[in-house]
Amino acid sequence: MAAADFAELLRELKDRSGLSYGTLAKRLHMSTSTLHRYCNGDAVPTDYAPVERMARLCKASPDELVALHRSWVLADAGRGKKGAEPVSAREPEPEPDVVTEPDPEPEPVPVRVRRPLVLAGVGAVAALGSVALTLALVLPGGGADDDGGAGGPVGAAESVPGRGTPSVSASSSVSPSSSSSPVESVSASPSSASAGSRAAGKSAGAAVPLTVTARPFAWESPCGQHYLIRQGPREVSPPPVEQDAPAWVSRHGAVSAGQQYLELTVQGTGEETVVVDRLTVRTVARRSPLAWNDYAMGYPGVGCGGGVPTRSFSIALDAARPAPVPEAGHPDFPFKVSESDPEVYYVTADASAYDVSWYLELSWSSGSRHGTLRIDDEGEPFRTSGDHGRPAYEFPLGGSAWRTAGSEG
Repeated sequence: MAAADFAELLRELKDRSGLSYGTLAKRLHMSTSTLHRYCNGDAVPTDYAPVERMARLCKASPDELVALHRSWVLADAGRGKKGAEPVSAREPEPEPDVVTEPDPEPEPVPVRVRRPLVLAGVGAVAALGSVALTLALVLPGGGADDDGGAGGPVGAAESVPGRGTPSVSASSSVSPSSSSSPVESVSASPSSASAGSRAAGKSAGAAVPLTVTARPFAWESPCGQHYLIRQGPREVSPPPVEQDAPAWVSRHGAVSAGQQYLELTVQGTGEETVVVDRLTVRTVARRSPLAWNDYAMGYPGVGCGGGVPTRSFSIALDAARPAPVPEAGHPDFPFKVSESDPEVYYVTADASAYDVSWYLELSWSSGSRHGTLRIDDEGEPFRTSGDHGRPAYEFPLGGSAWRTAGSEG
């Protein structure tokens, strides 16, 4: 009854807000009938972004945001399962309201479609989004150097990766304690659409007992999200909504400015409990901050809020050895996950003095087995650059062009 439980949480938030279906639907840029189907349990959204926007409009608490995301993960994973409650799993997202833009809309970013990996005993997990996770099982060791790098020289020149649909690649060392296993590789790249895709880390030959979903361009708050772009304001389209951020970033070759906010969903692939032991930061390169222009995603004068989720970590990328640190009062690793009990981690990586290329390693254990998953951006490291002193631009609400931050016109 995962879909029914998810719908109940949506109804509770909607009823408590005092807002009508029509009012909420208008603010969420969707039809009233679509919102009705979500709240009645007749359909499960294929993307979490509109669910999160609705929850924030309804003043959901940090704990409620975490519970809602977990419920959506379970409902979404149950689409293709035998015996699952009949819901309209292929409910398309409605088109947003028309927004006037000063420049003609470029050609849409092509979406890669690949055959999804079949999970043994689970069925095909349909995954939609901007992040396609690739798991490659390799021998223990991972190839990282002694200084926590990943084989790339610190300070080496690096160009901005030209992303299509952003995705995450991961390498996994699976090491049974009783014997060594031969090297195997498995690629899982489900079809992807807008934001947040899923990939399975399990194959017939090597049972990696968990999956990871990563959203490298999630926003904690639009007001705090900035991107560095080489082009001037006349060449940059208006700020996107969060679910369109991956395509917008790819189109402009943008780099996260000041901080990057990652959302990681970790879920077991079976009933067995998997211990997520730790997250490790690997620095690939560290350079001077990019001398580009800074573009803010929030609108000046429009308030932004939102609490800190209960599984939140910060990373100081400027440090000699960056490491995830739990936010004050929040739990630290290890955590336990299973198919019915996923975990969602929120990682805020800050950079001020450097332009940093980096990735994460997630270490797990289950019984006598253990391994490591590499989490990155489609085989490329994440990239976060300091933005102090850079020309800053903002886009006024209802405006038609970027303007210098703090100016009146």
